[in-house]
Amino acid sequence: MGLTKQYLRYVASAVFGLIGSQKGNIVFVTLRGEKGRYVAVPACEHVFIWDLRKGEKILILQGLKQEVTYLCPSPDGLHLAVGYEDGSIRIFSLLSGEGNVTFNGHKAAVTTLKYDQLGGRLASGSKDTDIIVWDVINESGLYRLKGHKDAITQVLFLREKNLLVSSGKDTVVKWWDLDTQHCFKTMVGHRTEVWGLVLVSEEKRLITGASDSELRAWDITYLQEIEDLEEPEPKKIKGSSSGIQDIRDAEDGTLELDEVPEDRILSCRKAGSLMRERRDRVVNLAVDKTGRILACHGTDSMLEVFCILSKEEIQKKMDKKMKKARKKAKLNSCKGEEEDLEVNVEMSLKDEIQRLTNIKTSAKIKSFDLIHSPQGDLKAVFLLQNNLVELYSLNPSAPTPQPVRTSRITIGGHRSDVRTLSFSSDNIAVLSAAADSIKIWNRSTLQCIRTMNCDYALCSFFVPGDRQVVIGTKTGKLQLFDLASGNLLETIDAHDGALWSMSLSPDQRGFVTGSADKTVKFWDFELVKDKNSAQKRLSVKQTRTLQLDEDVLCVSYSPNQKLLAVSLLDCTVKIFYVDTLKFFLSLYGHKLPVLCMDISYDGTLIATGSADRNVKIWGLDFGDCHKSLFAHDDSVMYLQFVPKSHLFFTAGKDHKIKQWDADKFEHIQTLEGHHQEIWCLAVSPNGDYVVSSSHDKSLRLWERTREPLILEEEREMQREAEYEESVAKEDQPAVPGETQGDNYFTGKKTIETIKAAERIMEAIELYREETAKMKEHKAICKAAGKEVARPINPILMAYGNISPSAYVLEIFKGIKSSELEESLLVLPFSYVPDILKLFNEFIQQGSDVELLCRCLFFLLRIHFGQITSNQMLVPVIEKLKETTISKVSEVRDIIGFNMAGLDYLKRECEAKSEIMFFADATSNFEEKKRKRKKRERLILTLT
Repeated sequence: MGLTKQYLRYVASAVFGLIGSQKGNIVFVTLRGEKGRYVAVPACEHVFIWDLRKGEKILILQGLKQEVTYLCPSPDGLHLAVGYEDGSIRIFSLLSGEGNVTFNGHKAAVTTLKYDQLGGRLASGSKDTDIIVWDVINESGLYRLKGHKDAITQVLFLREKNLLVSSGKDTVVKWWDLDTQHCFKTMVGHRTEVWGLVLVSEEKRLITGASDSELRAWDITYLQEIEDLEEPEPKKIKGSSSGIQDIRDAEDGTLELDEVPEDRILSCRKAGSLMRERRDRVVNLAVDKTGRILACHGTDSMLEVFCILSKEEIQKKMDKKMKKARKKAKLNSCKGEEEDLEVNVEMSLKDEIQRLTNIKTSAKIKSFDLIHSPQGDLKAVFLLQNNLVELYSLNPSAPTPQPVRTSRITIGGHRSDVRTLSFSSDNIAVLSAAADSIKIWNRSTLQCIRTMNCDYALCSFFVPGDRQVVIGTKTGKLQLFDLASGNLLETIDAHDGALWSMSLSPDQRGFVTGSADKTVKFWDFELVKDKNSAQKRLSVKQTRTLQLDEDVLCVSYSPNQKLLAVSLLDCTVKIFYVDTLKFFLSLYGHKLPVLCMDISYDGTLIATGSADRNVKIWGLDFGDCHKSLFAHDDSVMYLQFVPKSHLFFTAGKDHKIKQWDADKFEHIQTLEGHHQEIWCLAVSPNGDYVVSSSHDKSLRLWERTREPLILEEEREMQREAEYEESVAKEDQPAVPGETQGDNYFTGKKTIETIKAAERIMEAIELYREETAKMKEHKAICKAAGKEVARPINPILMAYGNISPSAYVLEIFKGIKSSELEESLLVLPFSYVPDILKLFNEFIQQGSDVELLCRCLFFLLRIHFGQITSNQMLVPVIEKLKETTISKVSEVRDIIGFNMAGLDYLKRECEAKSEIMFFADATSNFEEKKRKRKKRERLILTLT
């Protein structure tokens, strides 16, 4: 049997050309103790940390496959919670850059994340309409809150009370009591989706933003406070005095008349509305940490900034108003006796929340974050739609605050999608060109080394020698740039339509261009005298024109320069002789236009990729179609052969890059990574690198490794991955008392939880086998009348010669905290009796009581019926009851003792610092006394 053809694997090497993705939000992060200098931005599946002062990327938090949809830094500034498109959440350490904790609970993209004040709990909202509260310290889910009917847009913890408030696209705001995990209030005062909400004025006011130009404000009164007031007050709140107020409340749906205050935890009534300048929907609404600055923006480039006044400032304002009103009343009253008229001044919402200023950014805002600098300035950082980060600062205490742009990050990427890529002949430089600029990147460092302004670029190549580049534009111009100086050397009006394609001639003396004006033009390089200097510079001159009947989409020279392939809008590819321009072949067969093509290095094959999603491989000698391959799920956008081989790459609008063998017609591998349509790719002259660009604004570098790729193994891995995906998509196991499909636990079934359950099952089986063997061994020893050597299980030996029961405990300890419940949920009941017996042993020994109790209570919850009806388990449960109660109280006593000890130490420290404080105060007092006596003596002597 002959050897199989060997292929080498290409792997993802880097993501560059991207400053920030549109799907997620930008946040300030604290790094090296500095606040307001570093920002975290989503970058496809990764998170980039940028230094705003230097404009450099300093840390990458590596993601897996899914796009990042939400970021939230922890209150202590040490961690960053990252939500992903598939509903998973990872918590990264900002010190090490590693993601140690993963939460899987949502079925759809995470739309919002919020920590509580101490950072111990994390609430996540998703497109699947659920809210899940996670315990960050224990790395597990606490509970799932169901009630919203559409995607969650915002969740907030209250500082003082154990409450949560959430808003959704279902037009409602819900209040949740986290002690009982139920929704106790639903506010239905909005007609459209609620896109954002914030709590201000010491959590006494809620501000919501919807799809109109109003920001609605709601006054929150807590029940305890109502009860603390005197008896008539609750009646007043029900609003018997003001009939109009009652009607308005009933309209807003904020006050149900049959509801008494005793039935709820708080009451909400509408305080009024703030009018925004813009008419579109609120995209983001946020308040800074101090709760003084409120900001919001719509779908445009304007951020509106408001200032929330403190009680003292409002009182001052009201006193001024009162003075004015009294003055007015005085002037209006004609008779002197009417001077002391009662003057009433109404306080409006505008008096409490003042408009500060508007910040206008250079492009549409996607997200923003606010922070107060130690100098008192407000810093606002923006992630813009055009792959840009801008930082503005303003002084909120100034009479007319003027925002100033202090920095922006632009050099790391293009403002629009990259439409053309090419490699230099030495494989080191990569050219990328978009609608407004060309960038030259160093492939090894991925740094941008040149940026040059150009027209809308569609195709490009490096001139032989790599000192100049040629760009073809949408308006039909050719632009020549010098790389050393970054100057535009010349612009030539080459065509009347878009210049779709260029091909460098194999002899490197000229090139050919194809355009939408139905012509193919041939050009030669020449040196002309430069007007500005004595030296000659490069230029091009047209030599011939080939007129065609249809728009030209793509042109390609054969390597021997004898043939020219031209793809036309009529779905055919025409082959012409280069010397005479006579027609040679027509390649007919695609149902839609051919968008890309390439000829192999030996000139025997031509591969064409079309908008009909097929790739066809043709022979160039007779124009026969060797094979038609269904390549992508959408248009094939780019195709290029790997130099010196018959392997080629295709890029499609289905976000994938695929490698094919043109001899065996085999699909070799798929490079997945881009999250949007791929526009183009370039293979390096040595074939070791591939660079691709996409609508997700990222450029990706793929590198050829020395690892051989075996097709059968590749197919096997693909099937495994598909199976794992399908397993995770299966229905969750229903717990008694729940309906199928409704999951009230926080986890979700993933391949990891299934593997963990399998590990538990294997451990129990090993324990059963080993105990049976032990019994046999004892019987043998008894029969023989002496100790016989017993073979030890290699797995137990690997764990340090431990007992089978200890091995089961090790397996339980090895399961991730966030996956524990789900793993136990898929465990068959036949293993539970053994587990309960083992748990009894472990708890008696006092090992890992907390973990074992968590597992035990969960198993009792989900298998309650079967356990209680099983007579064999009654004694086990009785024993467990005794041992658990005694051991848990022991652990509780230890924790109590430790807490008391820590309290004592805290008091000692405080007492020490107080002694120091009093000592300082006494010495200060003595000093003042001494000075006063000195002064008195001085006065006496003077008198």
